Amino acid sequence: MLNELESLSGNIGRLIQISERHNQARQALEAQIEQLRVDHANVQAELVQMRQERDALQAERDSLFAKIDDAQVHLNAILEKLPRGKSAQHAESDNQLDLLETESAAHEHKHAHAEMNGEHHHGEKA
Repeated sequence: MLNELESLSGNIGRLIQISERHNQARQALEAQIEQLRVDHANVQAELVQMRQERDALQAERDSLFAKIDDAQVHLNAILEKLPRGKSAQHAESDNQLDLLETESAAHEHKHAHAEMNGEHHHGEKA
């Protein structure tokens, strides 16, 4: 009976050791779970912040698109008010070209008239 008591005592000792190891492992796992919960909460908070930043950037982008659209409408309205013909500089240079062409035609007409009358002037007046 003493042997049985010693055997039973040894078995109880091993069960206590196993129980303590399991208890320590459980406590370690609970600590890991708690750390994971803290990490999860931090990531969730970062996610909320990132979403707010994203939403703010999207709102800013939409606002800029609206401003660009308004500017394009305003620019088109200004362009519609401008004359559609040639600009004043082009019109003035065209007028000068017209005068040169008129002078050239008049000179050719005089030259042709002089040739018909038998006169030959090579750019000089007689």
